[in-house]
Amino acid sequence: MHEPHKFLTRANTLLDRLKDLLSAAAFESVPAGPVLRWRGNGAQRGLHAATLLTTTQLSELQCIDRQKQLLDRNTRQFLAGLPANHALLWGPRGTGKSSLIRGLLNHYQGQGLRLVEVAQENLADLQDICSALASATGRFLLFCDDLSFAADDDRYRALKSIVDGSASGLPDNVLIYATSNRRHLIPEYMQENLDSRLQDGELHLSEAVEEKLSLSERFGIWVAFHPFTQDQYLEIVSYWVHQLAPNTDSPGESMERAALQWALERGSRSGRSAWQFARDWTGRRQLDSP
Repeated sequence: MHEPHKFLTRANTLLDRLKDLLSAAAFESVPAGPVLRWRGNGAQRGLHAATLLTTTQLSELQCIDRQKQLLDRNTRQFLAGLPANHALLWGPRGTGKSSLIRGLLNHYQGQGLRLVEVAQENLADLQDICSALASATGRFLLFCDDLSFAADDDRYRALKSIVDGSASGLPDNVLIYATSNRRHLIPEYMQENLDSRLQDGELHLSEAVEEKLSLSERFGIWVAFHPFTQDQYLEIVSYWVHQLAPNTDSPGESMERAALQWALERGSRSGRSAWQFARDWTGRRQLDSP
């Protein structure tokens, strides 16, 4: 073998080893900060501190008191080192699922609560993430936002394995909170129910249905969010209008009509729509005021 070729071969081997070492160091180190994000590819693979942090407060989340109480209690158990469950928050868009988790972080970060955001495409890295967090300071919520798997998507198996407790297990300082528009995370089809059968008077679900149920059932707590009623929607609008413009008079009929029209145009009577309308309403009036 010619000397230049041998040199290039050895250099490439050394570069590959160096890249592996840098990658390992990247995800074994845990930076400071209340919110971390996992990057799953390239030289930046690892945990990185978020620079723009949400200011969401629990007091700002209106008309979801039952959901707040349930997840708040579970989070306090986790912070106290007591048994606590992984939680799946499911329901329509804009009803406060993600905001509730971020509100809990802001409320409890002074007690050591930290958040690690893991995108769906990085679920295969959950074991690496947990290994890095096992010896880190703090109590970590692994936050998997807006999960929704296609019928042929195998990535849900990585989540299923670690939530249920794989051979390596989750560290004591890690808990998983996930949100989804679907209760069972994976689409369900009519044919799968038709494939179920009765045997000796008992209903036996099809293998496809059983497989889909098995993922969501690994979460010990299900927190359901439902569409807001018209009165609840207007209550949230009123709250945000007074937060954004404290000197505003009590909402009148004209504002309520405008708020309902806003929701109708968007096809969503949600907390997010209420917040967006309040920003538009108060901003326009402040702009037009002398």
